[in-house]
Amino acid sequence: MKKLLLIVNPKSGKAKMKSVLLPVVEAMSNKGFDVTVYPTKHPGDATEKAASLKPDDYDRIVAAGGDGTLNEVLTGLAESKVDCVIGYIPAGTLNEWSMGLGISRDIVSAANDAAGDNIINIDVGKFNDKYFSYTASFGAFTEASYSTPQDVKNVLGQAAYFFEGIKSLGNIKPVHLSFSSEERSGEGDYLFGAVSNSFSVGGIVKFDEAAVALNDGLFEVLLIKNPKNIAELQQIIDGILKKDFNRENIEFFHTRKITVTGGNGMSWTLDGEYARGEETVTIENIPSAVKLSVPQKEN
Repeated sequence: MKKLLLIVNPKSGKAKMKSVLLPVVEAMSNKGFDVTVYPTKHPGDATEKAASLKPDDYDRIVAAGGDGTLNEVLTGLAESKVDCVIGYIPAGTLNEWSMGLGISRDIVSAANDAAGDNIINIDVGKFNDKYFSYTASFGAFTEASYSTPQDVKNVLGQAAYFFEGIKSLGNIKPVHLSFSSEERSGEGDYLFGAVSNSFSVGGIVKFDEAAVALNDGLFEVLLIKNPKNIAELQQIIDGILKKDFNRENIEFFHTRKITVTGGNGMSWTLDGEYARGEETVTIENIPSAVKLSVPQKEN
């Protein structure tokens, strides 16, 4: 029988995995897997567990939790060099990356798909020596994702991020940095930046689906400069809401690799989790690095 490791973050979302764990295991068992459940015990535990695996330990590894849990599993697998199909059960608060892949928010349905046979290749990002599944970002609102207490996320859900973001608005200061890639280079004062492989960032910035492919070897880069006045700020907000990034103070382009210098070692977030910045950060796309089990698209 095929072996499946289910790495569960029991605190994600509203701790919803606890009430449906048995149906999830049954769904995967019905797909022909011998299921082993590993509940994480502390931040970084999923990475440690995945990093300890050997290539022949399991045929499939499924992460159940928020985007941060998936990030930890991917990071650990990159360290252990284990190459097997991965599944994802979104049980966190936002789970915006999974929505773009059509993964159900119904946990048992997602478990069926995570143990299914519809496999696609997905690009992964490398941030210096760390990894991320869908976004590396800095600036406005990004701190809310990792500074919001888990119990607040559980009670308020997605609204918790916006409350924390609003609280931080008065503290947001532009960072002076330069960036370089094969396609574009620049320097200036920026309020926000995201290097992503996703249809949305932070639940606020959304991209046109025609502009994003999750396995093309390219990132979508969005940089927002510090506006000089209210009129420029309104143009930025209007552009984001309308998915029109051809506006003054907004830079949007695709690249496989980008280097960001400056910002006094500013903080970043990787898939919603805190990452300490350095004076120079290199972000590189690793094409088709992950084999992911996803729902079958309806015709």
